[in-house]
Amino acid sequence: MKQLKNILLLLTIAVSFSLSAQNNAGLKLPEGFKATLFADTIGSARHITITSNGVIFAKLMYPNKAGKSIIRLEDANMDGVADKITGWANYGGTGIYVKGKDLYATSDNDVYLYQLNEKDEVINPLSPKTIVKGLIAKNQHASKSITLDGQNNVYVNIGAYSNACQEKDRIKGSKGMMPCPILDSAGGIWKFDGKKENQVYGDGKRYATGLRNVVGLDWNTKTNSLFVMQHGRDQLNSFYPEYYSDAQSAELPAETMYELHDGDNVGWPYVYFDPYQKKKILSPEYGGDGKKEGGENAINPTVFFPAHMAPNALLFYTGSQFPEKYKNGAFIAFHGSWNRAPLPQEGYFVAFVPFKNGKPSGEWEIFANGFSGLSGDEKVMNPRKAKSRPCGLAQGPDGSLYVSDDARGSIFKISYSK
Repeated sequence: MKQLKNILLLLTIAVSFSLSAQNNAGLKLPEGFKATLFADTIGSARHITITSNGVIFAKLMYPNKAGKSIIRLEDANMDGVADKITGWANYGGTGIYVKGKDLYATSDNDVYLYQLNEKDEVINPLSPKTIVKGLIAKNQHASKSITLDGQNNVYVNIGAYSNACQEKDRIKGSKGMMPCPILDSAGGIWKFDGKKENQVYGDGKRYATGLRNVVGLDWNTKTNSLFVMQHGRDQLNSFYPEYYSDAQSAELPAETMYELHDGDNVGWPYVYFDPYQKKKILSPEYGGDGKKEGGENAINPTVFFPAHMAPNALLFYTGSQFPEKYKNGAFIAFHGSWNRAPLPQEGYFVAFVPFKNGKPSGEWEIFANGFSGLSGDEKVMNPRKAKSRPCGLAQGPDGSLYVSDDARGSIFKISYSK
C-alpha cells in the first residue's frame, strides 16, 4: 500500500509539472510563445543578467535563508531548468549587469565589480573591486539600478529620498522646497568610469536630473543612448483634495519612459506628466492646481503608461528568436501598484513597445500577463496577494526572454517557436 501511495504521489507531481508546462507557468502570452519556470523560490530576485554562455546572475533585495544575495544559476544539463545554483555576498540591493567577464553588482550605497572565469564562475567572490562608494541611500528609493554603455561607463540611478521634495516629506500642507536641495546628490542618473576603483560623487558626473526614481534602465545600442523608466509621484489627492479626486489621483501622474542625453532635466519635483492632458503640469507643492503647465526646460517622455504601476525593468530586444515586430523594441516589467484605490491595483505584467529607427512605432501592449496568479476578471486589490511581481528582465544568448520576480523568487523563461 505504501508503495502504491508513493507511485500515485509521483504521478501527481508529474501531471502537475506537465500541466504547468502546458499552461505557460501560469502566464498569458501571445500566440507562439511559451513560458517555463527556469528557477523558483531563490529569494527576492530583483534584476538579472545573463552571460554569453547562458549563465544567469540574480541580485536579491535581501540575502536569502543561506545568507547569499547574488545567485548564480546554470542549466548544466540543458533541460530548460536551472540545476546548478550557487551564491555569495551578503548585501542587499537591486542592480546587476554583466559585460564580458566583468560582473557589476550594487548595494544601496556602492557599486562592485567581480571577475568571471571562462566557465562564468566568479573569481574571488569575497574580494570584489569597489567601483563607486558612498552613494546616498535614505528611507525610500534607495536601490541603485545600473547599466553600461559601449565605452565601459556605468550609469547609476540615485533615487530621490522624497515623494515631492516637500519641506516635510509626505505631510499635507508642507510646501515644496525651491530649489530642491535633494537634486545635488540624488533624483537623477550619475555616470562613472566602469574600470576605475573607489570613485565618489566628485569623480562621476550627474548625467541627467529631475528623476524621482528609476529602477528600470537600459542602453539602447540602436540609438546609442540611455533610456529610463521613471516611477511617478504619489498622493495628489491626499495632500490636495481641492484639486484632485480619489479617482484622479489613482490615474495621475503617468509612469514615463525617457531617452536621456548628457545634461537632460526631466522636471521632478516641479512638474509631473499628465497622461490625459498630455502635458507637463506644475506640481501643487509649487503652486500648481492640476491645470497649470510648467517645466519649459524639462524634456517630454518618449512613451507614457498608466499611473503607479512601478516599471522596474527595461530591456531593448536585440535577439532574432522572436518575430520581427519585437526586434529593437522595448520590454518593460511592471512590478504592480499599491496606491490606485479606489480603483483596482494594476500592473503585474510585462509590456512591450515597438520601436523603429530608434523611435516608438506603435502603441504599447501587454506582452506577458498572469504573474499575479489571479484568474478570470479578478483584480489585485492588495499587492501582497499577488503570487509573483515582475522585477527584472534579461535576454538569453538564444534570444529567449527571462523575467525575475521578487515576491515568490521565480525566474520565468519565455521563448518563441513558429
